[in-house]
Amino acid sequence: MTGSSASPGTSLDRKAVPAQRSSADHSASEHAARGLAAVGEATERLYAEVSRLGDADIVQPTRLPGWTRAHVVTHLARNADALVNLLTWARTGIEHPMYASRADRDADIEEGAKRLAQVIREDLLAACTRLETAADRMAGTDWRAQVAHRTGRVFPAADIPGMRLFEVWVHLVDLEVGVDFHDVPAAHLELLLEPAVHPHVTRTEGTPVQLSAELPGGDLRRWRLVVPAVDGSGEISGPAPEVIGWLTRRRPGTALTGPLPDLPPWG
Repeated sequence: MTGSSASPGTSLDRKAVPAQRSSADHSASEHAARGLAAVGEATERLYAEVSRLGDADIVQPTRLPGWTRAHVVTHLARNADALVNLLTWARTGIEHPMYASRADRDADIEEGAKRLAQVIREDLLAACTRLETAADRMAGTDWRAQVAHRTGRVFPAADIPGMRLFEVWVHLVDLEVGVDFHDVPAAHLELLLEPAVHPHVTRTEGTPVQLSAELPGGDLRRWRLVVPAVDGSGEISGPAPEVIGWLTRRRPGTALTGPLPDLPPWG
């Protein structure tokens, strides 16, 4: 942490920084705990759906071009392990990248997708259990540690549960097993909005537009996006499930109001 600019040696200085640190630790822990609770619920739904997939089902295509259900489930297992690496980094201070390389990540998914359905299911369960165990080992201060996404983006470890929640729900939709964003519990929707919006608020080139997402109960969340050129008022709005589906290119956005740009590929 950066040192205080106030004069050293006063009782205020000795008490202020620990109090600030304690408050920040609590905030990070609360943020992580909320995300972890949602991840537990979403993972139960994931298990329920994947447990129904036999060998003939697991090789069926998904919404992701070139990926079968076996690819998607294997990816979810390897993503859990990648997030274990980040939690270990946060807890120990020793750098543990998500993946050794993009090529290794892709190769692991391709090889894993060739396995029998039972092996894929057991792999997913084991990976999710490792993630849960790693999260349980985190202390309050650990959640404030900075780690890096495979893309290079740096963020606090407290955001990791939200990242996992996003992965689970988006890929549950991709599996084509009858799950849609409208099936996402209301308490999870707000947690999904931030990662869905993130690529579009950090873009540096494009046209600024306002986006409003309505949560169950009527609360609104608003952002300023940067998107490819769009005609009209530049204001887009709609229910949160529809907004998430459109931002992730899983839904066409026909239920949204406003002129919709053709978004770049996700990821």
